[in-house]
Amino acid sequence: MVIISLKQGRNGHWNVTRAHVTLFSDLQLEAAIALAKEVAYDEHVRSSRPLRVEMPGPASTLVLARYLDAPEASANDVMAA
Repeated sequence: MVIISLKQGRNGHWNVTRAHVTLFSDLQLEAAIALAKEVAYDEHVRSSRPLRVEMPGPASTLVLARYLDAPEASANDVMAA
């Protein structure tokens, strides 16, 4: 599964990353979430690979979106747009 991550920078703004490569930087949280979801959805549509968008939470990682093919989806999975 490909993971798109949101990481907070030292300046308090957010970065969107994939495999430790920064795709977008210095964003407000709302814009970072929207861009991360858009990137993940677009890549999922083009490649049919499962993708997940996540960010660090206070106690664990929060999954913000999950894009799966129908056979891989289960009752516990949320398809986000």
